[in-house]
Amino acid sequence: MLRSLVGSEMCIRDSLCTEVAKCHQHGQPVLIGTRSVASSEKLAGMLTELQIPFQLLNALKHREEAEIIEAAGTKGQVTIATNMAGRGADIKLGSGVLELGGLHVILSEQHESKRIDRQLQGRCARQGDPGSVRTYTSLDDAVLRQNLPRPILKIVDRRVTRPMEIKFATAACFAHAQKVAQRKTFQQRKAVLESDKWLSQALSFAAPNVAFQ
Repeated sequence: MLRSLVGSEMCIRDSLCTEVAKCHQHGQPVLIGTRSVASSEKLAGMLTELQIPFQLLNALKHREEAEIIEAAGTKGQVTIATNMAGRGADIKLGSGVLELGGLHVILSEQHESKRIDRQLQGRCARQGDPGSVRTYTSLDDAVLRQNLPRPILKIVDRRVTRPMEIKFATAACFAHAQKVAQRKTFQQRKAVLESDKWLSQALSFAAPNVAFQ
């Protein structure tokens, strides 16, 4: 089941913590995806304040990856992971989790690449197992702010009052922002490759016995 919630950063933070606490109280395992190590650490601090136990999986915790992924589908487990963490490994549901609705995946923020969002959403409901997904979209998200034209940002800032209009408008804006971000990333990679190619060709003309200091 796919669900989404749009709001300000503070609204997102409060709603996310409330949802995690509710799932944890009922025993449903939760996997929370974040965009960066900094975001995962910030979310970890919020759950710590609420005294909700969790496992944190990011680039700083890579040695414990196998153990954390193995336990992510067990009853009552809460796991925070960055987009690169735990990919390629199925999360198996523990005893009694099927009856609770399976693994619940939360996208605490969307990524610059829609492909990464889909990968995270696909961590639940695998091989016929039940599962659910919630996507949180902040109107203050950097992906929106850095990749949308100013006229569109002004429309977003008006915060359309009707909930359905907010969800529709923000979803369309975020899809456009992700396309722009991916285009920028492609151009940056292309520039790096061209620079490497030029440097390789330039150095090939250097005398073989010249030592560069």
